[in-house]
Amino acid sequence: MAQIAVFAALIAALGLAGAITVGFSGVPITLQTLGVILAGAVLGPRKGVAAVAVFIALTLIGLPLLSGGRTGLTALAGPSAGYLVGWIPAVFVIGLLTARILPKYPLVLGLLINALGGIVVVYIFGTIGLLLRTDLGVWAAISTNFAFLPGDLVKVVIATVVAKSVHRAYPGIIATR
Repeated sequence: MAQIAVFAALIAALGLAGAITVGFSGVPITLQTLGVILAGAVLGPRKGVAAVAVFIALTLIGLPLLSGGRTGLTALAGPSAGYLVGWIPAVFVIGLLTARILPKYPLVLGLLINALGGIVVVYIFGTIGLLLRTDLGVWAAISTNFAFLPGDLVKVVIATVVAKSVHRAYPGIIATR
């Protein structure tokens, strides 16, 4: 439970840096997706999902833990709804696939797994959210993600390096059975 609480707090703390809204979509660039990627890559599917679910639940009851002091209700009412919803399947995919490559945690596989969950899965849900919450067309909703790609690639690299170090130091942190 302590690990779940720590990672929920980490995601909240990463929101303190604020947000930068890019382009016309109204979706901010934040550091909180780094915490989501780390939760899956370090804690695995069960504890990682639990950490993100605790964080989202806290925002839904009104705590302003999302970047820029937003709550979950505010985020779900806006264009970033799909990205927030996508955090749960993203952390699950990352955690599940990470558990399968342990105990070695090859760096290249870690990068691919974290990119799949932290970028592809989140962007799929985010694009669907944009289509439902804005008047953007399909191509405009998809292309909105391109502004986030450089930063998200950096987050994937950081999370992968951190996860590799954690798994080397604490090889049993994710139960592989």
